[in-house]
Amino acid sequence: MPPKFKFTKEEIVSAALNLVRKNGMSALTARALAEELGCSVKPIFGLFKNMEEVQKEVFSESKRLYDSYLQNGIKTEEYPAYKSAGMAYIRFAKEEKELFKLLFMRDRSEEKIEENREEVRPLINIIMQKTGISEDEAYMFHLEMWIYVHGIATMVATSYLEWSNELIDKTLTDMFLGLKNRYSKGEKD
Repeated sequence: MPPKFKFTKEEIVSAALNLVRKNGMSALTARALAEELGCSVKPIFGLFKNMEEVQKEVFSESKRLYDSYLQNGIKTEEYPAYKSAGMAYIRFAKEEKELFKLLFMRDRSEEKIEENREEVRPLINIIMQKTGISEDEAYMFHLEMWIYVHGIATMVATSYLEWSNELIDKTLTDMFLGLKNRYSKGEKD
């Protein structure tokens, strides 16, 4: 009869996520996780093949948490839909610094930015509606805007700057209007 473990996979992933939240992914070791749970490593390896499997689960849970930030940000209607996505991204960087770093500040050289196009299709559609520009232009508009948003989020996640939501709101509006003006005039350089 296999041994009964006093922890579920979900409880172990939750403890692992808490470790990563506090100290980053490099802090997630079997020994540290066992200490967080108050047990030996045996329950961990009784439910997971190895620590890579735990790390994958933490990554997936971090992504789900980020997606909930995005969905909740858009639902609040505090900002227009497109701005809500950027504000939620920055809020996630501010409130979940280590999880933000895990998801968005890691080596992504194996990913192709064009593969991301379908993921952002709803945002591209919003830009097209708000500006009247073509899909390809709206995609480039989004990339330029996202570089700006990611820059702010990165500086927030690394504690380089502490901007208020009001200042972030204003700067995102300024960038959006600048890009809208440029694209609506057909300026490409």
